[in-house]
Amino acid sequence: WKAFCAGGDIVAVAVDKQGALRRDFFMEEYELNYQIKTYPKPHIALLDGIVMGGGVGLSVHGSHRIVTEKTLFAMPETGIGLFPDVGGSIFLPRMPYAGLGMYLALTGYRLKGADALHAAVGTHYVPSEKVGELEKDLIATKSDIGKVITSYAENIETLPAFTLAPHLDKIARTFTLGSLNDIISNLKGADDEWSAKTLATIMQMSPTSLRITHEQLIRGARQNPYENFTMEARMVYGMMNISGDFNEGVRALLIDKTGSPKWSPATLEETTPAYVSKFFAPRPDREWSGDKLTSSL
Repeated sequence: WKAFCAGGDIVAVAVDKQGALRRDFFMEEYELNYQIKTYPKPHIALLDGIVMGGGVGLSVHGSHRIVTEKTLFAMPETGIGLFPDVGGSIFLPRMPYAGLGMYLALTGYRLKGADALHAAVGTHYVPSEKVGELEKDLIATKSDIGKVITSYAENIETLPAFTLAPHLDKIARTFTLGSLNDIISNLKGADDEWSAKTLATIMQMSPTSLRITHEQLIRGARQNPYENFTMEARMVYGMMNISGDFNEGVRALLIDKTGSPKWSPATLEETTPAYVSKFFAPRPDREWSGDKLTSSL
């Protein structure tokens, strides 16, 4: 297969005329993500392929996350007028390198293979050719699954180095700054190719998405998982009902495939604090609750 899970059917959500799908889809998705995060038993995900969007929510909150050389991880939501949801506010601010989660969230940068282990997206690295055998042994075992996984896992010291390692100091200096404006100013003032490319990537994204994503991760670092998903449910309501960027991003990138979305507001300057605060306000319909699936798990 090519993918573990490349995300939910966001095209179907974007073209939903009645609103029932977009009203219920994200709420139920976040309930499942929360249950995985708080599930007391082992949860194993074999990330042998593309892992994006909804696929991240199904895996990254579990106890055992197996990555391979075929793993391709990304949270590309700022490029489609959304934000890194499915609990991005939980794991992105808590990555092992300063600023890395904010960098991945704003740019949608893709982590490949061993990079997913270095960034703690995965807990173990197993060669793709051994994943089938590992799965059979996990199904058959009646003992410690951790020992089974460890018996297949490669030592991180034997794997390729983190490809972002040469830029981690810059990521830490830039993407830990207190405001999105400061991050962009820092990139503009830097005189190197990496900073220029990073800035160019960010400036292609939805200004609304960039603003609320930065705020999401700042708040998320101080929240518990229940608070994280409550916040994200409020944010997604705003993206479905206040901003039109999600519909526009999906149209331009996935339906018409012009690759040139027309964001509104079109600039970061137009995304005022008052505008951004609307995306974090309590939902007027119903607040998210992670309790609905408890009895079924």
